[in-house]
Amino acid sequence: MYLNRRNRGFAALRATMVSAAISLALLVPITTHAQTATISGVLGSFDVVNETGQDAHGFEIQIEGALPNDLYYTGFGQRYGVGTVVPYATGVYVRWASPYDSAHQQFTQTTQNHVGNPSFSWQDCYMGGAGYANSGCEALSQGLRYPYATGLVATGRWLVEDPQNPGSLIAVSPGVAIPLIVTYSFASVAAFTAPVVVAVVEAPEPPEVIGQYGNAQWVKVYKNQLTREVTQADLDNLSSIIPTDPTQLETAWDILQASPPSNGNQKQKRTQNQGSIAADTRAIVRRYETYKYTGAYDSLTHQVVCADLTCTAPSTGELGDFIGAHNSAVNVTADSLVVTKSGAGTVGGASGKISCGGTCAMFAPAGTVLSLLANPGGLVFTGWSGACSGTGLTCTVTVNGATQVGAGFLPQFTLSVGRSNPGTISGTPSGNDRVIDCGGNCSAKFTQGTTVTLTATPPAGKTFATWGGACSGTAPTCSVTIAKDTSVQANFNK
Repeated sequence: MYLNRRNRGFAALRATMVSAAISLALLVPITTHAQTATISGVLGSFDVVNETGQDAHGFEIQIEGALPNDLYYTGFGQRYGVGTVVPYATGVYVRWASPYDSAHQQFTQTTQNHVGNPSFSWQDCYMGGAGYANSGCEALSQGLRYPYATGLVATGRWLVEDPQNPGSLIAVSPGVAIPLIVTYSFASVAAFTAPVVVAVVEAPEPPEVIGQYGNAQWVKVYKNQLTREVTQADLDNLSSIIPTDPTQLETAWDILQASPPSNGNQKQKRTQNQGSIAADTRAIVRRYETYKYTGAYDSLTHQVVCADLTCTAPSTGELGDFIGAHNSAVNVTADSLVVTKSGAGTVGGASGKISCGGTCAMFAPAGTVLSLLANPGGLVFTGWSGACSGTGLTCTVTVNGATQVGAGFLPQFTLSVGRSNPGTISGTPSGNDRVIDCGGNCSAKFTQGTTVTLTATPPAGKTFATWGGACSGTAPTCSVTIAKDTSVQANFNK
């Protein structure tokens, strides 16, 4: 089968829930005494192309080990509407199927056979694509509640008319050949160290012959880390966050191949990279691309025999057609402290692990108490936000999950007031260093954005004439907003 991933989301899927399509995502948080990290949601969708050799009238996902209550969201099929959940003894089927017109003895909806029509566009798998009607492609999705049982296995199959029972549908085997399970888990070995991200892909095709390996595929994996959670809005345009650049390769090339059944375990899992996340990571986006393996197999075991003997890159004649892609976004929460600044001041502390403008994030076990110190330099510290509050330069924070602290700094500028002839000028509010009361104090420093009101008072028997500089007019009061060093002139009549 041939699979492509459409860059769109599900209308009702929330980022705090787990989504599973044919590439079913299983989430296994691992907690240690030193450092914890949890997974709050995985998002994804899939496109599937009909290469059965015959027209289909629906599609089904079999989820072995799931209960109907485990299903959170069943995606909408463009031709077939919302899928129907059909439970059986050890799992559930989710089926998207065409109605049957008994009067005309035909199904009303058809996904054409794609064989012989090799042209394909990413837009063809859904109703908005110009080539959808004749593409032989459907866009589908399926979500599971979190947490749910481990050990779930998903298989996808096209549904075609049963030649023995007109009006009935039967599933076509073998199923769609894609990675069936993707597992994300986290662990850390010591306090203040980064949790390790473990992503596992299970071989997509089971062996067709007893005692032999299944057909092999090449896989490459891209990874992107985001400093925010992936939201439902992102699902409408996953292409903006999907990693495809060569610099984002997590696994350049590897082989996926199911091993012969052994001790009841038919599939051989392969661990993708085990890489540390950054302290400010809130989402990991992966793209799995699979390609046909067209190299040699062992004649007895059907195990791959790569020309380079390592299967770390395709040699000449070993890389076949693109099979498909599955994009998934997993939201994660680790025990960490992240400090964000506005302005050019600095924040330090947290036992020396925070030095912001440099290091602005760190891992710490839940319950760790950390102290922070704001250093405004020549600026004005405007206050803390997030897990800290107030305008004092010090803050004590307790780490609990992803803990955010903000620190604000603004520049300050000098407001200078001059006079022609005797008279006084007063200003409100007070400056950062003094009150303007001119004739005595004729200048003060103010935080950027402060609006200062000046009032000119002539001596007895005299009158106020006009303002000059940053003020104008003949009224005895003037307001000026400080954005730079500013001068104001008050003119009094002799």
